[in-house]
Amino acid sequence: MTTSTQSVGPAAGNSLRRGQRRPVESIVKVLLVAAASVSIVTTVGIIIALAEPTIEFFQQVSIVEFVTSTSWTPTFAQKAYGVLPLLSATLVVTVIALIIAVPIGLGSAIYLSEYARPATRRVLKPIVELLAGVPTVVYGFVALFALNPLLQRWWPTENGPGFQNLLIAGIAMGIMIVPTIASISEDSMAAVPRSLREGAYALASTKMQVSTRVVVPAAISGIVAAIVLGISRAVGETMIVTIAGGLTSDRVVVNPLEGAATMTAFIANISSGDIPIGSLDYDSVFAVGALLFLITFALNAVSIRMVRRFREVYE
Repeated sequence: MTTSTQSVGPAAGNSLRRGQRRPVESIVKVLLVAAASVSIVTTVGIIIALAEPTIEFFQQVSIVEFVTSTSWTPTFAQKAYGVLPLLSATLVVTVIALIIAVPIGLGSAIYLSEYARPATRRVLKPIVELLAGVPTVVYGFVALFALNPLLQRWWPTENGPGFQNLLIAGIAMGIMIVPTIASISEDSMAAVPRSLREGAYALASTKMQVSTRVVVPAAISGIVAAIVLGISRAVGETMIVTIAGGLTSDRVVVNPLEGAATMTAFIANISSGDIPIGSLDYDSVFAVGALLFLITFALNAVSIRMVRRFREVYE
């Protein structure tokens, strides 16, 4: 009994000492909570900043006119406040960007995850992610002064793209969001257990079959999150569409060969002008910003719901 008591005593003391919270751990916990609260505080701040001017705007402009009118000319002599031209241009550019970014991004992710050798992957993945660090204003100028002249020269018909057009803006934006989709998708594919791949290979599956029928479905939640994040970046991009997309907003433009103003391009353009604070033109910026905030918020909510629905948990 004496021997047993002596052996248990020190162990219990060590357990109690391990259970005590150290001052450094408390400080780290406070810092982590503060860091996690930054996003919440930022979101609340954005809502507060947008609320009052947006309410003042809709006290003078009907919501029905805002969402149904096909002309947006707040700075013209004959003013109109229909957001459809801005919304349609944003949609056209986003669709073009996704047509380019999703196949290239997913193809890059599949190659890096399933085909590339470890040494090759260590070299190529940082190069792909390096594109995400290029300033968007660079993409805009390259699209306008380098890619667009080539597009105009090689266009098969006489009615080619204009100097500023939604097509070249969408192409540049698609290249910009490729690293986002590729990196997140590749990380999701790398998290798929090796046993699933080995089981598929044991059934005489080819590498392509394993990649497309086993790995991609197993990583679908991460892939969906990557695509939705890419959409959010495309919707919120400013410099590319401002430089290469144009600023036409007096009509709805669905032809990608023409130039048109997106929501972010309008905000950047009108905010750089001399507009009296408190005027209706000034409040229109916040109304468009509130709509942009709601769109990105809805996209993130859909992303979270889809990730939870398709998430695969492996042990």
